Amino acid sequence: MRYTPHTPSDKEQMLQAIGLSRIEELVEHIPRSLRERAGISLPQGLTEVAVKKRMAALAAKNATAQDWRLFLGGGIYHHAIPSAVDAIISRSEFSTSYTPYQPEVSQGTLQAMYEFQTLICQLTGMDVANAGLYDGASAAAEAVLMARRLQEGRHRVFLSLSLHPQYRRVIATYLKNLEDVELVETPFTESGGTDVEFLKGHMDEKAMCVVVGYPNFFGVIEDLAVIQEACDRAGALLATVTTEPVSLALLKPPGAWGVDIAVGEGQSLGVPMALGGPGFGFFACQKKFIRSMPGRLAGETVDGEGRRGFVLTLSTREQHIRREKATSNICTSQTLCVLAATVFMATLGKGGMRRLAEVNARRAHRTRERLVKEAGLVPVFTGPFFNEFVLKVSGWAERRARFISNKIVPGIALAEWYPELQDSLLICVTEMNEEEEIEQLARTFCGR
Repeated sequence: MRYTPHTPSDKEQMLQAIGLSRIEELVEHIPRSLRERAGISLPQGLTEVAVKKRMAALAAKNATAQDWRLFLGGGIYHHAIPSAVDAIISRSEFSTSYTPYQPEVSQGTLQAMYEFQTLICQLTGMDVANAGLYDGASAAAEAVLMARRLQEGRHRVFLSLSLHPQYRRVIATYLKNLEDVELVETPFTESGGTDVEFLKGHMDEKAMCVVVGYPNFFGVIEDLAVIQEACDRAGALLATVTTEPVSLALLKPPGAWGVDIAVGEGQSLGVPMALGGPGFGFFACQKKFIRSMPGRLAGETVDGEGRRGFVLTLSTREQHIRREKATSNICTSQTLCVLAATVFMATLGKGGMRRLAEVNARRAHRTRERLVKEAGLVPVFTGPFFNEFVLKVSGWAERRARFISNKIVPGIALAEWYPELQDSLLICVTEMNEEEEIEQLARTFCGR
């Protein structure tokens, strides 16, 4: 692709068109302190070698998983990625991961989408899945928009407060200018799960859908049976959001609970953490809702000579059909990340995925028990959990420096999103946290 930079004359004309005199005026709304920190001071005329060294030194200031001991979850998870993943996604058959407008030259991409959909259906227990979305948060918002299309005349969305807070913000942003939709915040109980009694007391014929995490933001495994019962009584749809899909290899899948829509973030399925992105969203639902599902659906067929082939079976997005009839304005998906997840799940297989989930759950429960007994930390919630949990850490602000000096990130402080959870940490343990790391975490909490 040719790179043609804007000439000084081009820049001047564009600035005049928007009523500015300097490019810097475009970012003056950002606080000066942040702009100064973001600047990279590079003298003119450095060689490529010199620039690389400077950039490497700058990157070395980041706390990476190679140098630090991370017990971070909250939507992005540290998992081992088999070498086969990078090897396969680098092959030429999959090198073009953009929209397959011409199926005859896009069979590799289309087959990858088809296999991915199949694996997501197996993982979630749902009837159909699409070819992927941008991320878990937008997938959750798309689930609500889909419920709105399916539930005409209903306008109340019950959003569990135990759902990831950033996902809740994205959903609220999507719905901000839709006057026919009302968000109802649903509290959580001492178990850390959604307050079902609140749902039963507030859901009526106006209830459109209920959205809960599975597991939720606190790592707690929601009781979908009682939530589904409340939804059925009110005629509302139930949508689950899973940020840690590895858990679904061990838990009863959403489809087995009768869930209508199951979405989530797929990063933990073979995609590196990469400072929080990119990842990808997955979206599955019951077959009867397929015509209202956003995004794209790849299907299997045969050509004129009877040979197996793959095509886009459903593309109800504005890029393909009239905007007013589109189910989504998603213009592309994270297909390369989706391919990585497909290879990851296929490489591990059903047995490998379950063993991975068991290791995660076992280490997390053992770590929680140790921190409670040895370090005196207090469990915040009583509900069952998968590989992350919340503990109250008295005097966390004073203890924090000790962890930094030992290059440990022990978890996510929850007070920013939940003022009632002061001094509470969301701690995550995966197969990447070996016994020695867990030992050091416990010793640091004990002050040793």
